[in-house]
Amino acid sequence: MHYPDIDPIIFALGPLAIRWYGLSYLAGFAAVWWLGNRRARNHPDQWSQEQISDLVFYGAMGAVVGGRVGYVFFYNFGFFLDDPLYLFRLWEGGMSFHGGLLGVIAGMGLFARKSQRRIIDVIDFLAPLTPIGLGFGRLANFINMELPGRISDGPFSLIYPCEAVRGLNPMCMGAWEAAARHPSPLYQAFCEGLLLFLLMWFVSAKPKPSGYISGFFLVAYGGFRFFTEFFRAPDTHIGFVAFNWLSMGQLLSLPMIFAGIVLLVWSQNEKRSAA
Repeated sequence: MHYPDIDPIIFALGPLAIRWYGLSYLAGFAAVWWLGNRRARNHPDQWSQEQISDLVFYGAMGAVVGGRVGYVFFYNFGFFLDDPLYLFRLWEGGMSFHGGLLGVIAGMGLFARKSQRRIIDVIDFLAPLTPIGLGFGRLANFINMELPGRISDGPFSLIYPCEAVRGLNPMCMGAWEAAARHPSPLYQAFCEGLLLFLLMWFVSAKPKPSGYISGFFLVAYGGFRFFTEFFRAPDTHIGFVAFNWLSMGQLLSLPMIFAGIVLLVWSQNEKRSAA
């Protein structure tokens, strides 16, 4: 199958253009707000609709700022040293989940301080809400022909346009590449979006000790990301960072998994202490 011809611009009115990428962020934040209010109905004495709106606002700011800073520093630090203004040229694209995660944690710290809550309890509440937004983001990557996968002859592989893979295959000069590739953003949308959401919603359905849900999210996302990176072509300007197979995304996921395991162990100690 050939990659479907999807215009990244939904519609344009003069200089104003509505893009699928921007719509995916808006849909993700809206999903977090809706799911957050749904969960809050189970705890009306702890969460109000206004607090959910504040939570989404702080999380959104952290995700956007942290995602951009993380992308520039983790993946394009050389560009930043040559041109510091590159950090602010958001229209050129480039967001990092791992940077966005750090930004969200910082945002949750500010929200926790404002609402006089423990940050771990805030993150425990937020973690099950986020995977749907991550899935929307991966779908936008696919629409934008970003993050093409590795060469594949599997049943789900797609033939990409040369313009999408020229960095990976400089010899691709026609309209379409001769070989097919994994549609890795779709794999990641399924694992990081739908599957992770179902797991998180199931795990958080019953009360858990503080830190357990956050720890589970870190381990589950880190594991899914580490796995799906095997189907995604490494960034052309970075390549593999170690062992001729370890990608930057996998390297950044390892501290997540370790931190998640630490949180899971800590949560069980907290449970025993409370008992």
